Amino acid sequence: MTRLAVFDCDGTLVDSQANICRAMEEAFATAGRTAPDRMAIRRIVGLSLVEAVRTLLPDEDDALHRRMAADYKDAYYRMRTTGALDDEPLFDGMPAVLAQLIDDGWRLGVATGKSDRGLAHVLSQHGIADRFVTLQTADRHPSKPDPAMLIAAMAEAGATAGDTVMIGDTSFDMAMARAATVRAVGVAWGYHDTAELTASGADVVAMRVADLPGLLA
Repeated sequence: MTRLAVFDCDGTLVDSQANICRAMEEAFATAGRTAPDRMAIRRIVGLSLVEAVRTLLPDEDDALHRRMAADYKDAYYRMRTTGALDDEPLFDGMPAVLAQLIDDGWRLGVATGKSDRGLAHVLSQHGIADRFVTLQTADRHPSKPDPAMLIAAMAEAGATAGDTVMIGDTSFDMAMARAATVRAVGVAWGYHDTAELTASGADVVAMRVADLPGLLA
């Protein structure tokens, strides 16, 4: 039996909200639009970029959404290559929890709205890339809550839905878990509140990083 724990990245593994907000604000400025407040931007974290922009600007056309998504990528890339990114720290205790889950017999994966390049940078930066046996990103899948990322992760890891859990901080993660018929575990340290996680299908919500191994047992 293969037990698979799939983590979201932004807001679950790492706190990346500052850089996401800065890049989105730059994309809005490039498009000549007024950026929404940062609370609104944080709420779209986890969606693929085009879908995120569409959510923030629902009355604009698809061509603008796609241009702004490209502008966001350009802004983020410039920040990374010029050393202007703010720190994107792992949430406290995460390395130890990942190690404990592996010791407990779990295989680990990631399902994220980040690009392949963005996810690789984060995992390499924190020295945890070798913890994960499957990495699913927005480059190869439709946006959450479509279950494609989880279906691919299970196939790659050799796990069934009954032995898989999705761990994330947003309603998009919980809805994706439900669509893939896997267990949904919300986390309280991210960008959607616990009531919203529960309403969108969380079986349980971890209040602290250290709670995860016990909740998955």
